[in-house]
Amino acid sequence: MYRAGGVRDFLTPRPFAPGVPETRTFPLATWERLERQVLKDWGTTALLHSPPQGMEPLRRAIANYVNLERGAHATPERVLVVTSSQQALTLCATVLLDAGDRIFIEDPVYHGARKAFDAAGLECVPVPLDAEGMQVEHLRKLRQPGKAVFLTPSHQFPTGATLALDRRLGIIEWARQHQTWIIEDDYDSEFHYAGKPTACVQGLDPHQRTIYIGTFTKSMFPGLRIAFMVLPPELVAPMTAARTLLDGHSAPIAQLTLARFMEGGHFGAYVRTMRAVYCERRDVLAQLVRKHLADFVEPEVPDGGMQMPCRLIRDIPEPEAVGAAQRAGIDLLGLTPLHASGACRPGFLMGFAAYAPKELEIAVKNFAVVLRALDR
Repeated sequence: MYRAGGVRDFLTPRPFAPGVPETRTFPLATWERLERQVLKDWGTTALLHSPPQGMEPLRRAIANYVNLERGAHATPERVLVVTSSQQALTLCATVLLDAGDRIFIEDPVYHGARKAFDAAGLECVPVPLDAEGMQVEHLRKLRQPGKAVFLTPSHQFPTGATLALDRRLGIIEWARQHQTWIIEDDYDSEFHYAGKPTACVQGLDPHQRTIYIGTFTKSMFPGLRIAFMVLPPELVAPMTAARTLLDGHSAPIAQLTLARFMEGGHFGAYVRTMRAVYCERRDVLAQLVRKHLADFVEPEVPDGGMQMPCRLIRDIPEPEAVGAAQRAGIDLLGLTPLHASGACRPGFLMGFAAYAPKELEIAVKNFAVVLRALDR
């Protein structure tokens, strides 16, 4: 676990750190007012431990939200409030599986999930992707079934692909046949810019084999430290007990404030505002890359999310490009380490959500200088 280096977070919003939301425009005055209401109404009770499953008002608000916006089938009794999606992945790895068990993962895959599964001693079996997400036929051909499959179906990390509806249904049926768990990480589905989002896998699964993971880190702000799981009924008690072994509970004041933020319609309004902001910034970044970096990279403009995959088209080693950019004050996430197969066109993710158009322009021009220096 130590050698793997944990999960590197981009702690400060330097261009082009992926997965970092814009926080400078967050409605702090509204949040502060709601927090004062919580303290007035709850008094010193809000200073005590939260129930390990989470505060009921927040679990109710989350269930209502995912049912309405994501097509989920959730009740407050099936929601477990956790600290982060990373904690949720760790719980899945340790509660659903034992060391040595097989888990099927996307290839390429979100590095945080891979490291959580590796740390739990699981055997990660990569399944290739195409433009419509995980290739289900490869699952069907595997002779040794696994205990779980991990998916980012709404916006695959890092490719940005959306898992097609027929493949979602195919994975659900495959999981039923083999009594396999589906771990669905819906980390940034709020930010979808083209067409209507497909219902989450959990909402399509009549067999209750799907664990749905969501987080407020991307949709609101990382310092909130609140995520959640929607669980099959038989997993609520064991997952909640396991959660008490990690950090016990999430802070009640933040949970209760978030519940009121959601109940009052502020969360939905904020997401709609930021969806428009991020869409504009995605388009700006794509234009800037084509204008200033066309000799070096090819952008793959995503339909959603907070980062853009870009592929190197010159003979510049990916680690050198990432390292030189970092020394110049630019953060990139290389694509090659996210692939298990090794068959990958080199490139990197460029985050755009946290950076205004002028900031993006300055950073792209600086990155062009870095790449020109490497190409000599």
